[in-house]
Amino acid sequence: MSAPSPQSARRTVRITIVLLFAAWLVDYADRLVINLVLPSLGAEFDLGRGQQGLVVSAFFLAYALAQIPGGMLADRHGARRVTLWALLAWSAFTALTGFAWSFAVLLVLRFAFGAAEGIFPPAALKVLVERTRPDERMAANGLIMSSNAVAGVLTPLLVAPLIAVFGWRSAFFSTAALGVVVLVAVRLRLPAPLPRTEPATGDTGPGARAVLRMGVVWRFSAMMFGYSAIVWGFNTWIPSYLGEEYGVSLTTAGALVAVPALAAAGAIVVGGRISDRLGGHHRKVLVPGMTAAAVLLLLVAFSTSLTGFLVFGTLASVAVALCYMPILAVPLSGLAPDQVGVGSAVVVLGGQIAGMVVPPVVGALADAFSFRVAFASLVLGAAVAAAMALLTPQDAASFRTAAGASPLPAPAEEHA
Repeated sequence: MSAPSPQSARRTVRITIVLLFAAWLVDYADRLVINLVLPSLGAEFDLGRGQQGLVVSAFFLAYALAQIPGGMLADRHGARRVTLWALLAWSAFTALTGFAWSFAVLLVLRFAFGAAEGIFPPAALKVLVERTRPDERMAANGLIMSSNAVAGVLTPLLVAPLIAVFGWRSAFFSTAALGVVVLVAVRLRLPAPLPRTEPATGDTGPGARAVLRMGVVWRFSAMMFGYSAIVWGFNTWIPSYLGEEYGVSLTTAGALVAVPALAAAGAIVVGGRISDRLGGHHRKVLVPGMTAAAVLLLLVAFSTSLTGFLVFGTLASVAVALCYMPILAVPLSGLAPDQVGVGSAVVVLGGQIAGMVVPPVVGALADAFSFRVAFASLVLGAAVAAAMALLTPQDAASFRTAAGASPLPAPAEEHA
């Protein structure tokens, strides 16, 4: 593949950022809708908090199981193609969720939805890696992943009034339609990959088994587990907590949640830029960030006022969000091109396991004790993330050494 001009390369990066931002925005909005409709689902299907947590967990179980197969599909069939498959499938299952007529059907549909979305993250990360240079990758990914926090702002503001007027089913129909729009945009506008010349990782071959044997990748996965335990354990239950503790309506809760979500969006972007400047070295961000998050989570849990909850919750969201891009930086720079799909899937898998396990646990703790005890338990996630930051390589070169480095450059490949 001939080298593109600097102007063409910059255009490729810009278009890729815009399209992946839109895809992730819809991906995350589809997931957040369930948090907003949990009270309605509980009332319609007579569900306790533990059962409501299972609705969330059904998605994450399938989402987690699909990560590594999704990475293998992206490595074998091309990241662009798998991204399109994922967009089509999850939009279909989102729409079908709006027709659910029982708790059992809801669980099945959320599981299918999770499987469809589960193949997307490794494919999307591979799309990005194929279209960026290592020294700009985390800044670009920070802009893309700020879509999650932007979705956290827009989804409650737009969907909560929709639910109030048209009912909870309308939320799923609306987000499914957005998914179809993004599918068409990615299909028509995603540019071709750029040449890549980074050294290969490992001397045991490019297959999935070689990546799955890399213990260093699993340590990054554990780091992502700690991060995501806080994110999903906290965000899943905020609307329910605000309604029960302070009598806040769903529409008002949506507006209040927008404040920490917007702050987190900015923190994700900043975290990506910091990570690029540090060349990895995630320990410098995660240890202080998660220490601050642990303290702030305790202040959130035992705050006696709505103002205190929002202030401390916003600061905690910022501290946690700063850590997201640094977790991904070293693996994405250190993995070979034909290992990025599976390798990134392993890292993301840790986060999805947290999303599967933590919401029902937090809900059960809230049922058995209180939301304060439940939120305080999320300090354990900060401890896990910080500990893993101390036990992982701090740059791409040391990552490749830990994985079993190959001195030969990897061939540049273009996937359809």
